[in-house]
Amino acid sequence: MVSKVAEATAPSVTRPRRRRVPPELGIFLVLIGIALVCEILGWIFVGQSFLLNIQRLKIMILQVSVIGIISVGVTQVIITGGIDLSSGSVVGLTAMVAASFAQSSTWARALYPALTDMPFFVPIGIGLLIGLAAGYVNGQLITKTQIPPFIATLGMMVSARGLSKLYTKGQPVSGLTDQFNFIGTGIWPVVVFLLVALVFHIVLRYTRYGKFTYAIGANVQAARVSGINVEAHLVKVYAIAGLLAGLAGIITAARVQTAQAGMGVTYELDAIAAAVIGGTSLTGGVGRITGTIIGTVILGVMISGFTFLNVDAYYQEIAKGIIIVAAVAIDVYRQKKRVKH
Repeated sequence: MVSKVAEATAPSVTRPRRRRVPPELGIFLVLIGIALVCEILGWIFVGQSFLLNIQRLKIMILQVSVIGIISVGVTQVIITGGIDLSSGSVVGLTAMVAASFAQSSTWARALYPALTDMPFFVPIGIGLLIGLAAGYVNGQLITKTQIPPFIATLGMMVSARGLSKLYTKGQPVSGLTDQFNFIGTGIWPVVVFLLVALVFHIVLRYTRYGKFTYAIGANVQAARVSGINVEAHLVKVYAIAGLLAGLAGIITAARVQTAQAGMGVTYELDAIAAAVIGGTSLTGGVGRITGTIIGTVILGVMISGFTFLNVDAYYQEIAKGIIIVAAVAIDVYRQKKRVKH
């Protein structure tokens, strides 16, 4: 009896809680691993360093910045349980329209001769509105007609690409002003990407918008019962994704100082790949902007590494496809493991 009382009164020993490892850590280690593999293979097959070439790294970062901007919007769409296949075509359409309002009066073949030498914020504003409108239409199609996001955004992908070709009958738009081109020079694309990523990291983590986005992706019926206007919120998410695709189109046109209807082809797949590689679940409810940033850099390191090692472009596409499938397979495995626990 005494022993039982002693056991009851003895202080319980609490085990120290294990610190939760950030999910981005594993993805970051994968990034380090890929970079080191490229470095080793570089010395073996090329006789040069991959990581110590500052010019190559600079080009790589500039290339992934545009995909990174798109992937921030795509990540939010995927978190809600949706998908956006239209972002690459929206890049092309936005680039064409914005560039047509950024032409210089010295260019003989200006699309709108009476609207040349416009202040840089005019073509930027028009481009952002085009992207926002495309995303808004996506959201309305999905919520009002109950068309699956895959089909709705696939329709926008085809339509936006057709519009970008129709806008100038397939002709490129050149002769852009220095004011407009400045947005795509130097490190500015990277700065814009990091600012966009920072803003939406904070928004998703600390605001009602972020809570609603995760809630809809986790369980849309529970979100609706809890009082969230699911339809209105989804329209916001798709509109933001379109806005960011528009921003990417503006920067793309400014970088190359011209616009063509074929700009942005397969960018939507790269953005989805970056999000999924970064840990965003295609089933919805899971994902972080920080993971997407790392996923974007992983894609950039891979593409730059393949080019550095003189790997044929066809093999690069095959490898990219394998990596996307592997990332989705890992995501499915994680989901099954989560359900078991």
